Amino acid sequence: MTIQQSWTDLVATATLALQAGDPVLASAIERVGPCTLVPDPNLFEALVDAIISQQISVQAADAIMARLRALLPPGPIQAQFLATLDERQLQAVGLSMQKIRYIRDLCTHVLSGELDLQQLPELDDEAVIRALTAVRGIGRWTAEMILIFSLGRLDVWPVDDLGLAEGLRLLYGLEQRPTRKELLVFGERWRPYRTLATWYIWRTRRLLIQSNRVKTRIVSL
Repeated sequence: MTIQQSWTDLVATATLALQAGDPVLASAIERVGPCTLVPDPNLFEALVDAIISQQISVQAADAIMARLRALLPPGPIQAQFLATLDERQLQAVGLSMQKIRYIRDLCTHVLSGELDLQQLPELDDEAVIRALTAVRGIGRWTAEMILIFSLGRLDVWPVDDLGLAEGLRLLYGLEQRPTRKELLVFGERWRPYRTLATWYIWRTRRLLIQSNRVKTRIVSL
């Protein structure tokens, strides 16, 4: 999938459209400031990061990724090196047996060529999701994080993301977190720039809970 405009221009266009179409989100955009999301092309590392991040806190994911990096050569995490770590080493960094199985299956798919990471940028969003969810432990949420943080797709709306639901509740003063069905409906107002709406809702939540952590991973703010 070839993008003709620069990422900076795409983000600028999307931001203006979101500001014009929703006064509540427009105020959040003004408060947060320019979008700093920049896609990271290291797809394998992003997948490892996303698997590790599943159902644990941001702080725990940061710690596990830092310990894992310490066992591997400098630079982006690569399948051929990660595949050499044994179960004991992976458990020592904080990975559960389930996530160890997921990461090993990912390594197998990549090293065998069954999952061609170089081909992913050429596929549309749903085709990327189908390719990634063929790997054990990668569900739709994980694939959507790759679409956002690595492939830079502009219209991703991850309705299974707890941070999105809670951020939307805070931003719009809702009594309860919106359900998945409600989120699906809510997001329609921001097509075709739902990725940027998601990012600003995430960032607004960060501001409201006064979280100032520094970005250390691909799949994180």
